[in-house]
Amino acid sequence: MTVEKVDTLVIGGGQAGLAMSEHLGRRGMSHLVVERSRIAERWRSERWDSLVANGPAWHDRFPNMTFPHTDGDGFAPRDQIVEYFEAYAGQIKAPIRCGVEVLALRKADDGQGFRAETSRGVIDATNVVVATGPFQKPAVPPIIPEDAGVMQIHSKDYRNPSQLPEGGVLVIGAGSSGAQIADELRRAGRPVWLSVGPHDRPPRRYRGRDFVWWLGVLGMWNTEVRDPATAHVTIAVSGARGGHTVDFRDLAASGITLLGMCASFRNGVMDIMPDLARNIAEGDANYLSMLDAADAYCLSEGLDLPEEPEARRIGPDPACVTDPVPQLDLTASGITSVVWATGYALDFGWIKSDIFDERGAPRHRRGVSEEEGLYFLGLAWLSRRASPFIWGVWHDADYLAGQIEARNGG
Repeated sequence: MTVEKVDTLVIGGGQAGLAMSEHLGRRGMSHLVVERSRIAERWRSERWDSLVANGPAWHDRFPNMTFPHTDGDGFAPRDQIVEYFEAYAGQIKAPIRCGVEVLALRKADDGQGFRAETSRGVIDATNVVVATGPFQKPAVPPIIPEDAGVMQIHSKDYRNPSQLPEGGVLVIGAGSSGAQIADELRRAGRPVWLSVGPHDRPPRRYRGRDFVWWLGVLGMWNTEVRDPATAHVTIAVSGARGGHTVDFRDLAASGITLLGMCASFRNGVMDIMPDLARNIAEGDANYLSMLDAADAYCLSEGLDLPEEPEARRIGPDPACVTDPVPQLDLTASGITSVVWATGYALDFGWIKSDIFDERGAPRHRRGVSEEEGLYFLGLAWLSRRASPFIWGVWHDADYLAGQIEARNGG
């Protein structure tokens, strides 16, 4: 058996893998990046057609390359994001090998380094960086059985309204993906029901600055540990149509019926939790707290940014909130498809090591795992709030490259 030997193996050719390659290359460290399919594959085949970045182009990028065809305050569409990463790989001359899937990774028999069994052979490596990102296995709650008579897809597989059968659509999950998909379906003329759970709802822009700018100056990007009570709260924000603040009242006004969280399903009927008003109110509180923090910062720093008193005007709750739907009969309502915008779970079953907690997440400190020589990059809250974002992962990669260099005696 022919075995290829490398110093550092980087698994994943998306934003995390490319950032890792750059920082290893800057230090003159030999490495190989393997990607199961193509560069930025998840952006290519696991996103809907009209998706754009949720942050402006001046922010959602690596420090040393701008988006050539998107204005800095604009939001790059999916295809331009793919082109950006392809161009970046060329700019840094990343040693990337596409079409190589790692099937199993384990400690080497002699205890020195690791052995990766891949679709193209065996690779032995002194160090391994797992850069497969946070969007691994679609998380679909086992609520609606497969034989319920409706089409069910995860947001990963949603492309556009014409993909779904004629009729109404139930979208479950109201983070960025769910809110945007529901809006697109309604604009296409579909009857839409949207299940809204707990969420953060930041302003798209406030006092002339995008919310990502506010997260920066307020130090929120550098928050290291999220409150466990809000560990799974999603963010409802959108770069669609030039970027706008997500307001579920506006979605209701457009004809979307808002629902509480889906609890159970039997005999064709979905039981709905009585939590919609609370979830909307808590989202509003999150929104207003961001405005409060921004106003306080302007005052303390003496910033001459235009005040926006109208941003604090929140309209009345729509009827679907004040008189919530307790049950939803899918057939009687004409619902023929369900889109699960319920996020992702980690899937590291191919890594044969006892370093994972009960949730399947690796035990690590800033990406340095308990297994010497094994590192993780691109995961949510790896070191701070910014970690899974394009510019955030770039800084985490710099830190891990320094750790690898020190381990190698550099």
